[in-house]
Amino acid sequence: MIVAAYQGFSPEGNIKSALATVDKTLAKAANENVEMIVFPELYFPGYNQMKSHPVVAQKQGGSWETKLAALAKKHGCGLTIGWAERDGDSIYNSASTFDRAGTKLAHFRKIQLWGKTEQEIFEFGDSYVTFELAGIKIGLLICYDVEFPQHVQALAQMGVQLVLVPTANPENFSIVNTTLVPARASENAMTIVYTNYCGSDNGLSFCGQSTIVGPLAQPLASAGPDDEDLLIADLSSINKIDAALISTQLTDFRKVLTK
Repeated sequence: MIVAAYQGFSPEGNIKSALATVDKTLAKAANENVEMIVFPELYFPGYNQMKSHPVVAQKQGGSWETKLAALAKKHGCGLTIGWAERDGDSIYNSASTFDRAGTKLAHFRKIQLWGKTEQEIFEFGDSYVTFELAGIKIGLLICYDVEFPQHVQALAQMGVQLVLVPTANPENFSIVNTTLVPARASENAMTIVYTNYCGSDNGLSFCGQSTIVGPLAQPLASAGPDDEDLLIADLSSINKIDAALISTQLTDFRKVLTK
């Protein structure tokens, strides 16, 4: 299975521009036989468009999802992307996954809302989401979620081998990209696709450094801090890893009862 991560600039509320970027990026990824590409968090309408989210947020099955599904089908390339979702009076920081045929495989709502700004706008998600693609069990998390070992471990215990993570990680927090994400992958013997923005959005600067990390905590592909990039990794290479090098923490862990 070939996966990809698109690191790019925020559309800053310009939905037409966002759709155009998704269109051209899916075309590029399809030429590399990518099965699934991951875009950043809240790409529709852009992460730091906080005043806009409650106004423009859409219901599932709305025009954004319809157009994204059509683009995935047009190019024959799966897509996972973050967007602002409305459900009645509630707004969620969500992500949806579509396969190569444009069929919706999964929908996830961010569990760990980061800071006062997100918590004032969005409701908390309350469940994990998994699905299978190309014989691999896959889970979704969004940004801050992956920083919690408990969430990644929960997915691993459900049999997840690959976690797709749209993110909007600001500058000065690159420890997440370089240390925490590799640690989560190693601890749970899984692969993580962590897709960030570069540049800035409405005054918020991002650290870039998107990464696809395998179970040995080593990047299979990685981006720099400042530039648009398309990371591509063939996960079949993981099958060649010496099994003795892969963590067995999930089975080795001994729980200590406290008094």
